[in-house]
Amino acid sequence: MTEKEKAAAGYLYNANYDEEILAEISRCNDLCFEFNQLRPSDRGAQHKILKKIFGKMGENVDVNAPFWCDYGYNTSVGDYFFANRYCQILDGGKVTFGDHIFIAPNCLFTTAEHALDPEQRNAGLEVALPISIGNNVWIGAGTIVLGGVSIGDNTVIGAGSVVTKSIPANVVAVGAPCHVLREITGEDKKRYPAYMGTEE
Repeated sequence: MTEKEKAAAGYLYNANYDEEILAEISRCNDLCFEFNQLRPSDRGAQHKILKKIFGKMGENVDVNAPFWCDYGYNTSVGDYFFANRYCQILDGGKVTFGDHIFIAPNCLFTTAEHALDPEQRNAGLEVALPISIGNNVWIGAGTIVLGGVSIGDNTVIGAGSVVTKSIPANVVAVGAPCHVLREITGEDKKRYPAYMGTEE
């Protein structure tokens, strides 16, 4: 079994010294570097590189540089995906984003979990745990999402959260560790003032 096959199966694998894996990370890092050198207004050129990075990419995908990803092909993004500056995806395992995703600046999604045993860790062994983000999700600034986590549809993760366990749909969750604060209700439509047009 190759190191890539071990990773996909959820076993400890050599992510630090395996030549095939190092070559794939190098390829993706070079693509990210190329992406990060483009003018921010050149969305067309950005999209061409993102299509080479992501394993699956929907329509209306925008990412603000700088952006970094480990493998790329393990990450899938749906339609209407937006990631603001300094988004990092450590995708040794599968990372799946649904449709209508908003990611604020300085967010990290990491499937990597190093071995707790020091001998295994020093040998370069780690495990890759998948991350799944549903539809219509907003991830607040400075959030860290760890491997093995899923976030349900329509949920908002507050700024600065560390998401260590799965979060259900239709809630506001915040904190380190991230926990459910409350459900999202119809009253949230009234949270911010909305311009209804000028009166005559």
